Amino acid sequence: MVMAGNKVSRRERIKQGIRKRISGSAERPRLSVYRSNKGIYVQIIDDQAGTTLAAASTMSKEFASSGNKVEQSKAVGKLIAERAIAAGISKVVFDRNGYLYHGRVKSLAEGAREAGLDF
Repeated sequence: MVMAGNKVSRRERIKQGIRKRISGSAERPRLSVYRSNKGIYVQIIDDQAGTTLAAASTMSKEFASSGNKVEQSKAVGKLIAERAIAAGISKVVFDRNGYLYHGRVKSLAEGAREAGLDF
């Protein structure tokens, strides 16, 4: 019996399936999430132009780290929503990047929705 491999290769395979269906445009860019052990990073990307329109992370200078990782993710979600609205973006497509919609990824999405981002 052939095993699926390690976590990283499994996530990459899921990510490819998601990216086949999801693409960001100028009117509805892609909100891409990357989760590491220490922090969470999020970008709003226009795939047609190949540019990053806004970004936020737990490592940015404006971010005040307090609470556990789930609470920090929610704060990053609110921060990216504020930056997106300032850049004139109100609707996005959510790209969970192969991660399960649970825990930190879910918290980030809920924080962005609460701050006014529509997806």
